[in-house]
Amino acid sequence: MTNESTIEKMQQMKLTGMLQAFRQTMQTTFTDNFSADEFIAYLVDAEWEERHNRKLARLLKSANFRYKASLEHIDFNPSRKLDKNLLLRLAQCEWLSKAENVLITGATGVGKSFIACALGHQACLKGFRVLYFNTLKLFSRLKFAKADGTYDKELKKMQKQDLLIFDDFGLHPIDEQSKFILLELLEDRYGDGATLIASQFPIKSWYDIIANPTIADAILDRLIHNSYQIELKGESMRKTIKQYSG
Repeated sequence: MTNESTIEKMQQMKLTGMLQAFRQTMQTTFTDNFSADEFIAYLVDAEWEERHNRKLARLLKSANFRYKASLEHIDFNPSRKLDKNLLLRLAQCEWLSKAENVLITGATGVGKSFIACALGHQACLKGFRVLYFNTLKLFSRLKFAKADGTYDKELKKMQKQDLLIFDDFGLHPIDEQSKFILLELLEDRYGDGATLIASQFPIKSWYDIIANPTIADAILDRLIHNSYQIELKGESMRKTIKQYSG
């Protein structure tokens, strides 16, 4: 079998990574001493990496993160009171597999959204499906969906995600329709999908923010149960974080 025939078959099977690696072997000598097993492993690894990178690019594009953040960019200055060991545990993403939640609070500008996006990025690296939302825009989107008949379709799309990130929770008043929307989202995900919420308000004040005792009890029970809580301190990080804006 000629190299041209092999290349043509790789193209037909869309083995892009393997094809690129094979062509490189034709132009260099570094694989000359490979055994047959080593050469096959080299080609398979190249194909696996190509597919992994394509999948990651799709996941990151779909997630629509506010910041191009990663865990390596997080500042663990002691003034922030950020538990590095907790972040390292969360980086393993077992909390996603267990459908647990992460709640991040802190004053304006301390880096809540950045850490939320970094954890979301880590989830994408591990192959999980993520969607990031500004909470106000999410409520507006789902209200329009209710009006045009696509609400169930939107809910199904969100239910398929391994992680939903709701940023700036409580920054704007939550009307009654939005409260029921949030409750429905959390009910659908409870035990099946993870949720991350970032808010400038402490968790103890969320009950008053929701301002409906029955709904607040139901929402907070689903959020706080089996959750990891991060309370950020320190000065504003906005100037530092700006360079990572998406």
